[in-house]
Amino acid sequence: MSCYIDDNFINLINEIQYKSIHELYIYMVEKFKQVSYLTRKSFEDFFKKFEYWGNLNNDDENYDFIYKKAVILKKNLKNYIWLYKNLEDYKSKFILYSIVNNYYNFDFVNLKKSIEPIFKSYFDLDLIKVSNNEVFVDVGAYTGDSVIDYISSFGKHSYSKIYCYEITETTINIMKNNLKNYNNIIYKNCAVGKFNKYMYFEKNEFSSSANKIIEKGKSKIKCVTLDKDIKEKISIIKMDIEGGEKDALIGAKNHVLNDSPLLLISVYHNNKDLFEIPQLIYDINKNYKFYLRYNGGPIYPTEIKLICIPN
Repeated sequence: MSCYIDDNFINLINEIQYKSIHELYIYMVEKFKQVSYLTRKSFEDFFKKFEYWGNLNNDDENYDFIYKKAVILKKNLKNYIWLYKNLEDYKSKFILYSIVNNYYNFDFVNLKKSIEPIFKSYFDLDLIKVSNNEVFVDVGAYTGDSVIDYISSFGKHSYSKIYCYEITETTINIMKNNLKNYNNIIYKNCAVGKFNKYMYFEKNEFSSSANKIIEKGKSKIKCVTLDKDIKEKISIIKMDIEGGEKDALIGAKNHVLNDSPLLLISVYHNNKDLFEIPQLIYDINKNYKFYLRYNGGPIYPTEIKLICIPN
């Protein structure tokens, strides 16, 4: 038996299905133009800082990000349906509906309802249970904020070891200071990907949290795979690495397959991660239940978290 969330999602998918890409684009542009000028300007400012989803220039009516969304929606309806059917609870399904409806209708009301009001980012206490011997791998540990959230959620005795991977040396130093009162923290100043090789560091001028690695550049940085770099069994993996999550998961394939760790993955850094990352994980190891949680704002969907719990 379906509920109103199912009905809303099905109706939304059906409406998108019967429009061409051009019709979708025209419709979405008109919806965007109905948004207040200040909000449209905030979109533009945001996309200039974080170039993940496309370009926007309101004055020139350059709505590249909308066109890209229209293409993704039209060509991937089956993938969105697959994800919806494989989400385990209606909170997750409502979040997915709210995200797609935001893309299509610039709906801020339901996106605001999706924001997690209680638990810290990644650590939904209704879903996640831990022991005192967890091996927690934080890929994109930044200043240690996720480690602090983990320990404050589950306690100082909720792990045996924590690996912290971070590509920015100055940020590593801040993290070491923030975590100085905690034991058994291993700091790794390197990137994580699908190959063991050297990559290049690209700095984001607006925020060090958005620094990332690229194939070609000037500043070399070592890139490792989790399969090669960590030999012991891993029980929890968190990833937030500016669009590098898929490569890092491929480089952790053996751990995901053999250890079935709890996976906490950011799935918002491009237009396809939301469905491609859970499909990748499912292809590696079908022994997972999928959940979505949302820690972003009410205007544009960021900070979307995929929680994968092993059966």
